[in-house]
Amino acid sequence: AIHVILDNYAAHKHPKVREWLERHPRFTFHFTPTSCSWLNAVEGFFARLTNRRLKRGVFHSLVDLQAAINRFLVEHNESSKPFVWTADPDKIIAAVRRGHQVLDSDH
Repeated sequence: AIHVILDNYAAHKHPKVREWLERHPRFTFHFTPTSCSWLNAVEGFFARLTNRRLKRGVFHSLVDLQAAINRFLVEHNESSKPFVWTADPDKIIAAVRRGHQVLDSDH
């Protein structure tokens, strides 16, 4: 089974994509929630993993791939720093409310 995590971009939900998924049941799409900026940090982590360890890598087995990922995790954790959220939650909530008002209005 292959699980693919995607954003909610419309192209990922296009009828042709859904038809392809029906013909390839091995693949399952999981869509991230909308308005989840905290995922940017997660995307950055996976981009670093891909670029520094997986891209152009040669893995002769699943065990080799897992070992490469585990080495990356050890190296990453040696110099990692905690993520500090700097956004004001009240401003975020206000922006979401304004967005809902605009979407719900007749304009």
